[in-house]
Amino acid sequence: MAADNNAMREVRLDKVVLNIGIGNNDQLLPNAKALLKKLTGNDAVATTARKRDPTLKLRKGQTIGAMVTLRGEKAADILRKTLDAKNNAIRMNGIANNSLNFGIHEYIDISGLKYDHKIGMMGMNVNASFRRMGRRVELRKRRRARIARVHRDIAPEEILGYLEKNFNAKMEE
Repeated sequence: MAADNNAMREVRLDKVVLNIGIGNNDQLLPNAKALLKKLTGNDAVATTARKRDPTLKLRKGQTIGAMVTLRGEKAADILRKTLDAKNNAIRMNGIANNSLNFGIHEYIDISGLKYDHKIGMMGMNVNASFRRMGRRVELRKRRRARIARVHRDIAPEEILGYLEKNFNAKMEE
């Protein structure tokens, strides 16, 4: 199959979402937002609980974290920094549904960030989404059309190949 030279089959980085969960501790929300602002330069938004969970002492609508979404060159830069914090090692079970997920235990592992006593010690979750060209055809408002599953779904091996090529990432042993 000659899919290697087809530009429409190339895997591309769509977006990177950084998320910091604070649980039911509302005093940590400004710190989480400040950390995301310091890391990305973008303002973070508060995330809320979608449903009630009495075991975690959460109620629907309660603020439980902060997140920021990045696209384009900024997303690639942040993904490069966060992968570097993980020594460019990726676990295969972190790749699923056209995305890569991994966590960073402490933000001081990211190059360029120093400990700030006002923020404290926090970790974050990184979610990178991937897509192919042509996805807009299925998402646009006018003249919407279906895209074949073969084109829509990106295999974990393809994502790993993209990350190895563009971000010097490797499989974790």
